[in-house]
Amino acid sequence: MARELVLILDFGSQYTQLIARRVRELGVFSEIVPGTMPAAEIARRRPDALILSGSPASGYRAAAPLPDPEIYGWKKPLLGICYGFQATVQLMGGEVEKAPRAEYGMASFVLDGKSPLFAGVPGRFRAWMSHGDEVASLPAGWRRVAHTSNCRFAAAAHAKLPFHLIQFHPEVVHSPYGRQVLANFLFKVAKLEGGWSMKSFLRAAIADIRAKVGPGGHILCGLSGGVDSSVVATLCHRAVGKRLTCVMVNHGLLREGEAEEVARELGARRGLRLEVVDARRRFLDRLAGVGDPEQKRRNIGEEFIRVFEEEARKIGPVEYLAQGTLYPDVIESASAGFGSQVIKTHHNVGGLPERMQLRLIEPLRLLFKDEVRELGRALGLPDHLVDRHPFPGPGLAVRILGPVVEHDLDLLRRADAIFIEELRRARWYGRTWQAFAVLLPVSTVGVKGDERSYEKVIALRAVNSQDGMTADWTRLPPGLIARVSSRIVNEVRGINRVVMDCTSKPPATIEWE
Repeated sequence: MARELVLILDFGSQYTQLIARRVRELGVFSEIVPGTMPAAEIARRRPDALILSGSPASGYRAAAPLPDPEIYGWKKPLLGICYGFQATVQLMGGEVEKAPRAEYGMASFVLDGKSPLFAGVPGRFRAWMSHGDEVASLPAGWRRVAHTSNCRFAAAAHAKLPFHLIQFHPEVVHSPYGRQVLANFLFKVAKLEGGWSMKSFLRAAIADIRAKVGPGGHILCGLSGGVDSSVVATLCHRAVGKRLTCVMVNHGLLREGEAEEVARELGARRGLRLEVVDARRRFLDRLAGVGDPEQKRRNIGEEFIRVFEEEARKIGPVEYLAQGTLYPDVIESASAGFGSQVIKTHHNVGGLPERMQLRLIEPLRLLFKDEVRELGRALGLPDHLVDRHPFPGPGLAVRILGPVVEHDLDLLRRADAIFIEELRRARWYGRTWQAFAVLLPVSTVGVKGDERSYEKVIALRAVNSQDGMTADWTRLPPGLIARVSSRIVNEVRGINRVVMDCTSKPPATIEWE
């Protein structure tokens, strides 16, 4: 099957990542690039179609980000969404202005004419709008396709070119016919074949790793025991076999029993060459007195690399370091498009030292979390490993607010284990995307055994998500929360209060630091 690629030009919309996901779900590989990327650079990627995202910007203002006008001369299939609609109209000679009445939320979308983009879609349907500007007039060669009660031009199409523009957001679940519209663009307008899947990604990833490493190269893979690193290790093992050495750094920031479980599952059972390094004291020394979360991440990232480099020298000729960097890590660490911001530095993205002796291999860099789980299944990994809740690279260090000390790690590790045990017992672990405990930097007055206690507070965090870019807090049963709270305050000496985090992402992030 021929390679197919849809490039998504990102102008800073909060929904851009959802567009990429929806396109992939329909069987076509997609990538996100900055919306202002020069046409020459876009052309080098050889896209089969282009999608222009929304944006918080206004296209008629001087500082507004705009696509390179040259892309319209290629006559490639193009879909403009919201701001992508407005930017295209403005660059091609139409007019955009501030809407007399903004549209945010559900609107009744009414078709005015036929369009392949709306094949199989009712003439009137509900769609999600999010815009304060609107198209006032279309350029020559364009025709109106749809309207809403507040928006005269809710969709438009070029008379001759495969260009289609829509004001609503088809990528969000609030637009019930959005998936059909995107599918129509891919297969009726762009005439793509589709067929991209995780199995095809697996074949390509193995080939890429082999090509990069060569016939004699060796890979060092950092194993944390989480889904990402386990999938990366198994993928690299499939590609280069015994030329892979996995290093499990026990930095003292792991969950309860984690180092032992990793050694048993991937080492003993799956035959991966695994070295376990006890670096607990070393990491604690690097974290001593460090309260700033970004500095924690940098220190941990730097120390990780130092340990890997030392192990590489012991093992022999190793040139490459494999890491489980994911697409959300990249997006949050360095924004892809205009108007979005760096949320936090990930230890395996922004925490690397400037001069590193090992070259990086990041085969999951363009995948979302649920896609990594799918890849793990394609590799034959068991469900209990693939479905394990996400765990941050810096480990429990970013679940202790403030400086990290060994005693606090012990408290948090045990409290977290109790939470997970009870979730599994109540069969809520598989119904929750991620759950964990956080140790707060405050002590509160309590009563234990008729005596006054002054001990620390644990916050419980449980969320549901598809890819980590957005998340909603999980409504756990009150009885389950009560059992977890009771066990923690009774079994973990040093904790006398448990609270529940009921904040979604956004506005919060999933992790507290």
